[in-house]
Amino acid sequence: MIVSILSKFILAPVVLSLLLPVVASGDEVNLYSARKEKLIKPLLDRFTQETGIEVNLVTGKADALLQRLQSEGRNTPADLLITTDAGRLHRAKAAGVTQTVESELLNKIVPGNYRDPQGHWFGLSLRARPILYVKGKVDPATLSSYEALTDPQWKGRICIRSSGNIYNQSLVASMIEANGLEATEAWAKSFVKQFARPPKGGDRDQIKAAAAGLCDIAVANTYYLAGMLKSKDQGQRQAAEKMGVFWPNQADRGAHVNISGAALIKTAKHKQAAIKLLEFLVGESAQAWYAETNGEYPVRSDVAAGETLQAWGKFSMDGINLSRLGELNPEALKLMDRAGWK
Repeated sequence: MIVSILSKFILAPVVLSLLLPVVASGDEVNLYSARKEKLIKPLLDRFTQETGIEVNLVTGKADALLQRLQSEGRNTPADLLITTDAGRLHRAKAAGVTQTVESELLNKIVPGNYRDPQGHWFGLSLRARPILYVKGKVDPATLSSYEALTDPQWKGRICIRSSGNIYNQSLVASMIEANGLEATEAWAKSFVKQFARPPKGGDRDQIKAAAAGLCDIAVANTYYLAGMLKSKDQGQRQAAEKMGVFWPNQADRGAHVNISGAALIKTAKHKQAAIKLLEFLVGESAQAWYAETNGEYPVRSDVAAGETLQAWGKFSMDGINLSRLGELNPEALKLMDRAGWK
């Protein structure tokens, strides 16, 4: 049975040790997850059923979990970290809280560009960040690339979240890798002038704003759009149904994609059990579940995307090694600040 502990605050190591007792037998895994419980727990239940290894789950905000790991240091009970965005996984590696994983299975299944070159982290699922447009107000034939969103026709018509959001930071980092720093900064300075309003809220808020007529285009992760389409909230469903998906940059590098991924903690006390969980999460059944339930693309090519995602059509993905998104994150942040992206 999985013990689920929801926490919004950083607990002192002594308190956490009471919540997650350390068992030396290796028949359990202590998992810190930035994925919400409902988006990961069913898979963990299945893992326990198949292996007998119990998973003690701690969920929280991605940045708070990394701070927690750094605060706890060698006293952390955590064995494995699951978080969103390659940029955050790179931060965990840079902070020295992860270690290399040696697994032939992981190296075989997870494509090289979706894992750390030194084996510190591995992608578990893909989330694309395309251009979403209001059906009937935007002719998709007039769209082409992220770069082309600076065209005068889009002035005052774009909604996107703030520069503080790592998804946008990673998008800009991918553009630095593709186009260079100077060209990307010139693009960003023009891009911010196209905004329909100052950035605020999350990706769902950009979609709802577009559906409400505040803008005609939103840049957002497909994960959010898929979730809104399946929502029990009628307002979210109606907003999402007004949006079309356009895959940018199909004539060159492909649409920007990122990952949710996992890293083995440096001081993991249940290392082998944690690696088994990692390998399970890239297995065919787990990948199929991710694709259908979470609205994310499988990290492995031999597993089909869910029905909702298939309806948006096939597309070419940017083949950048996602480790570069983390490496270029500082430059992307400074560039966005200079461009006036609030």
